[in-house]
Amino acid sequence: MRIIKKVSEMKALCTEIKLKQSGTSKAPAKKSNSIGFVPTMGALHQGHISLIETVKLHSDFIVVSIFVNPLQFGVAEDLNAYPRNIEIDIELLKSIGIDALFIPDTEEIYPEGYNTYIELPNLSNVLCGKSRAGHFRGVCTIVCKLFNIVIPDIAVFGEKDAQQAIIIKKMVADLNLGVKIITIPTVREPDGLAMSSRNVYLSPQERKEATILYQSLQMAKNLITNGERDTRKIKAQMHALISSSQTAKIDYIEIVRKNTLVSLDTLDTLSSELLIAIAVWFGKTRLIDNITVSC
Repeated sequence: MRIIKKVSEMKALCTEIKLKQSGTSKAPAKKSNSIGFVPTMGALHQGHISLIETVKLHSDFIVVSIFVNPLQFGVAEDLNAYPRNIEIDIELLKSIGIDALFIPDTEEIYPEGYNTYIELPNLSNVLCGKSRAGHFRGVCTIVCKLFNIVIPDIAVFGEKDAQQAIIIKKMVADLNLGVKIITIPTVREPDGLAMSSRNVYLSPQERKEATILYQSLQMAKNLITNGERDTRKIKAQMHALISSSQTAKIDYIEIVRKNTLVSLDTLDTLSSELLIAIAVWFGKTRLIDNITVSC
């Protein structure tokens, strides 16, 4: 596994792989020499491993990045406290066999005078975007930069961050970036809690109560399956269930059309795939979760 810290070195390596794809390099070709990419912010867990295992199925040369992106953190958010376990992460990635790890410094990605950003307002100003102003501008900017550096054929994201995945797919399509985006289901603990690097922040009591997130999503799915079509009633029952937790403070509960993220008051046959999405604070830790339901 090569560990690379410089943009120029990472781009040169991936450019050579792309030349092998086209047959213009003198180096021997390996299969199709497709590049698979998993961007992360580190503090790796089983969810990240599942992303890497998926990209291995579709690619020959596997790149993982670890970069805690300051642009996607608000002024009062947890940038400085965000879990960083770089040595543990490196050993984990070595053990599962990737080809290159890209770990640039902030100054390498955002040099002095940097002033270019990417926004998708219609998809970014709802759900998490309401309470995290500028978050998805930061996400789109870093993902686009990483795509330009790594030049992947395929990139894999988790459905736990459903809004993020939807926005990235739209950005890739709008900017003709030529990257195939694959999403995989949320990886959960045995009790249903979605795996997240931020779970380490939870106290034992908060961790116990956080399981109510998945319980509320399953309840909503069952209500829809059993014929409930008034989303206000569904959200009210979810609200009541989550509020029964002593440490929970609800940020949002939404039922939207997947891919457009348009909020729905009433479900009908035109609603098609729905995204039931929630964000809840447990103490000082904000957790998100969602499920997709067909109407």
